[in-house]
Amino acid sequence: MKHIIAVIVDNKPGVLARVAGLFSRRAYNIDSLAVGPTETKDVSRITLVVHGNDEILEQISKQLNKLPDVKKVLDLSQGEFISREMVLFKVNATPKTRHEIYALASTFRAKVIDIAEGSMIIEATGDTAKIEGLEALLEKYGLQAVARTGKLALSRGRK
Repeated sequence: MKHIIAVIVDNKPGVLARVAGLFSRRAYNIDSLAVGPTETKDVSRITLVVHGNDEILEQISKQLNKLPDVKKVLDLSQGEFISREMVLFKVNATPKTRHEIYALASTFRAKVIDIAEGSMIIEATGDTAKIEGLEALLEKYGLQAVARTGKLALSRGRK
């Protein structure tokens, strides 16, 4: 089962290393990881996507809460949440295919952010299904590179 975990931490050097180290010491794989500041200057949010059953997740949560700079651990998968990720696709493009690629990007509400002689870079934001759908359609043109962020998520409502 896939879980999205938000870890609210003090914004200090070494905190991310301790959180990631906890996972690696216990041989738990992190599918994606995103870190950034919150609305409070000295607090950061670490968003992790991990696989595991509820027992494993409970154990991870307890261990995370024991770390000194961790303020709160939330399993967003246990309620309603909104999640998004961003991706940059560098795709082969010729003068003949540029219009097709541009139209495809527009259909997905993605933006063409760079056009070079033999390529285009497309920026897309959305849920995983949207990103994967766009990627599948762009593959026929030839993907030169893909850079994808980790998933970002917030619980809905007042939680």
